[in-house]
Amino acid sequence: MNPSRRRTLALLAALPAAISMRASGAAEPLARRPIPVSGEMLPAVGLGTWQVFDVAGRAAELAQARATLARLVELGGTVVDSSPMYGSSESVVGELAAALGLHKRLFFATKVWTSGREAGVRQMEESMRRMRTSLKGPLDLMQVHNLQDAKTHLATLREWKAAGRVRYVGVTHYHEGAYAEIERYVRAGGIDFVQINYSLAERSADRRLLGAAADAGIAVLVNRPFAEGALFARTRGKPLPGWAAEFGCASWAQFFLKWILGHPAVTCAIPGTRTPKHIDDNLGAARGALPDVATRAKMAALIDSF
Repeated sequence: MNPSRRRTLALLAALPAAISMRASGAAEPLARRPIPVSGEMLPAVGLGTWQVFDVAGRAAELAQARATLARLVELGGTVVDSSPMYGSSESVVGELAAALGLHKRLFFATKVWTSGREAGVRQMEESMRRMRTSLKGPLDLMQVHNLQDAKTHLATLREWKAAGRVRYVGVTHYHEGAYAEIERYVRAGGIDFVQINYSLAERSADRRLLGAAADAGIAVLVNRPFAEGALFARTRGKPLPGWAAEFGCASWAQFFLKWILGHPAVTCAIPGTRTPKHIDDNLGAARGALPDVATRAKMAALIDSF
């Protein structure tokens, strides 16, 4: 067994101690998962900002975003993911976090989304300025968005990591058509995170990619956990099954997220929202029991029946 796999399995073996198995309750701590390369623990549900935080100059929406970010931290969440592709989202996150004094309590993840070394350096420096990461120290995670010029940017990011400008580096994509290329980067090493789509509507990462990430000791962020709302459309008007209460599930959102978190290779799911009550609901999925293999299969069969 290679050292990275031994390290990953040892960290995953600690998960039961990090996940409270009591019945549900707001006082329970959030489940936390290890970043394999360091052992640093992250709450298993965070916040995505695609579309929902692109609200610069809109007072009502900014107030919602502020309340949402504050509630995330109040409930124990830390991970906030953004990108220069997301309009004003990076700036909004940076400004709100500064106003709330939250920079040192958040785990900031963003991306580089351009081609060429010099353009990448400029964009990454601008992202750090927009997110005001100088208020907290090195940027926590910089990722190559949708693998755009990944070889070039990863070379820069490895230099930046060695110099202490970023703490972790990774690659992202939102579609299974990129999984083969993502897997090549996973197996080649030199990255700390992958961010991929994974949900009850999009399960292809189960086939190889999640296992490859676990073998390589690479953390996994999950985007599109609700498949851009498709799962809510599929379950609209349908009651949550009574047996969902067996693993502390109180809503369809928690059903979808708990299925994701039931896979031990997943580090953190990042559903996007600008609604504080959705933060309560989403983070509730990281409290209490999680479904085992048999229950996850039962959950998938239920969704397939709709």
